Amino acid sequence: MTATDTTASIEARIDSLLVGAVDPHVHSGPSIAPRGLDHLALVRQMSEAGFAAVITKDHDYAGVATAALITANFPELRTRIFSGIALNNAVGGLNPWAVEHTAAMGGKIVFMPTLAAEHHLRWEKTSAWSHPASTSKMRPAVGVPVVDPNGKVRDDTKVILDIVARTGLVLASGHLHISETWAVFEEAKRRGVETMVLTHPEDIVEATLDDVRGLVSLGAHVEHSLCMFIEGSKFKTRTGEDLKAQIDAAGVDRTIMCSDLGQTGVYSPLEGFRRGIRLCMDLGYTDADIRKMVATNAARVFRLEPEQGAVATPRKVPVPG
Repeated sequence: MTATDTTASIEARIDSLLVGAVDPHVHSGPSIAPRGLDHLALVRQMSEAGFAAVITKDHDYAGVATAALITANFPELRTRIFSGIALNNAVGGLNPWAVEHTAAMGGKIVFMPTLAAEHHLRWEKTSAWSHPASTSKMRPAVGVPVVDPNGKVRDDTKVILDIVARTGLVLASGHLHISETWAVFEEAKRRGVETMVLTHPEDIVEATLDDVRGLVSLGAHVEHSLCMFIEGSKFKTRTGEDLKAQIDAAGVDRTIMCSDLGQTGVYSPLEGFRRGIRLCMDLGYTDADIRKMVATNAARVFRLEPEQGAVATPRKVPVPG
């Protein structure tokens, strides 16, 4: 077999693994920050590759209305689009009405504060990364606390957790410090939240592999941002061996891959997935294991499997009397 044949074989394997894949954390536009493609362009691109679904994330608005419009008006597209909400300043922080609206519109996930997390605001002062759109186009972010000064989960956070438990949304840790994530996830479990996702433990949140193992034991899944591992990405901060250590700490069955892409000046989300799959191959994971991490685990966590091929419709959310 020639080198060309080998390359063609690998590319064919990657093509096969992309069919049915899910990108549960992708930053398409429109957005206050520069984006390389919009939500419709994303779905068109992913449909050509055979993705089952994408879940868009914006730091400043819930994308559920856009997802509903695309679903209703472009039924020929293979890839389904969903969205969620990040509890930052633009949506009112820990705003129960915004979370209930997201659930009622068919949203899939609620992120604890990201760019407005108190930890994020401390972290970015020493980070090479920055989010100039949030400071040049609107007033600077103000921290949204989720725990009190003693590290106890605040009452307004508990209200959000109760809504998540009642509506079946997925709870993601966002950019909380890992110590805050522990407090929130433990409280969430006590309050009946079924599905929790630790967001990119490899960076920002200061998690250790012991934290990964511990939160998996608590019942969480672990989501990795491929943009932080693949060569040539401006967001790369970790090596392939770091990714392997993360996967092995959580276990393949509890690991979810996302692109965390869509920004300008970097790979498209689709190319990020292609390169991420190739990296997993190079690390020695089987195609069966890779399929779990790029497709079936996310489909199970976000309850996409029973709806395969169906059109998403808003669901009514009971409001406490």
